Amino acid sequence: MGETHAPGTVRPGGRTARIRAAALGAAADILVEKGFAGLDLAEVAGRAKVGRTTVYRRWGSASGLVADLLADLSVPPLPDRAADTFEDDLRANALTVCERLSDPRQGPLFKAVVAAATCDARAAQALRRFQRVRVAEWGPCVVRAADRGEVPHGTDPGEVALAVSAPLYHRLLAGFGPVDEAAADRSARAAAAAARAGAYVR
Repeated sequence: MGETHAPGTVRPGGRTARIRAAALGAAADILVEKGFAGLDLAEVAGRAKVGRTTVYRRWGSASGLVADLLADLSVPPLPDRAADTFEDDLRANALTVCERLSDPRQGPLFKAVVAAATCDARAAQALRRFQRVRVAEWGPCVVRAADRGEVPHGTDPGEVALAVSAPLYHRLLAGFGPVDEAAADRSARAAAAAARAGAYVR
C-alpha cells in the first residue's frame, strides 16, 4: 500500500500546486474578511475556481485548510542587527512582533490560526511548529546579553521570547488595547527586568 498523508499535507507540483495555491489564497482572503467562523470550504472552492470535491478531499475541514495555510504563511524574520543593550534588542524584536500583529492581513490570519488550533490537532501542531521557529529567532540577543553580563548565563531564550511577545498576542486576541509601540516598550522593559533578575534561568 502507498503512504497516506493527512489532508493538505502533500505538496506536488504542476496543476495540483496551482490549485493548492489558489485555494490557500482564497482561504486567506476569507479569514481576513470573516474570521475562522466564516471559513467555508464551498466558498473557498468558489473563489479559487476549483471543484468543491477537490477542496473537501484535499483538506477535509476548515481547520485542515488553516493548518496548511500556516505552513505557507510568510513572516519576515526578526531584526538581525545587534542593539547596544539587551533591553534595546528586546524592544526592536517586540516592535517587529507588533508590526506583524497589527498588519491588516497578518493579524486576522493569526487570530484564525489560534481559533483553529483550539479544535483541531493538525492546526495546533502547525501552530506549535510555527512558534518554535519564531522563538528560536530570539536566541542571539539573549546570548549577546549574557556575554555582556546583562543577564545570567543560562537564561532561556524561549522564556524571554514568551515574556515579551505573550502580552502582545494577548492584546490582539482579547482586544485589550492597541498592539502598538507603547505596548512593545512595556513588554520589553518588563521582560528585560525579569531576565536581569534571573527569572528565566533554566
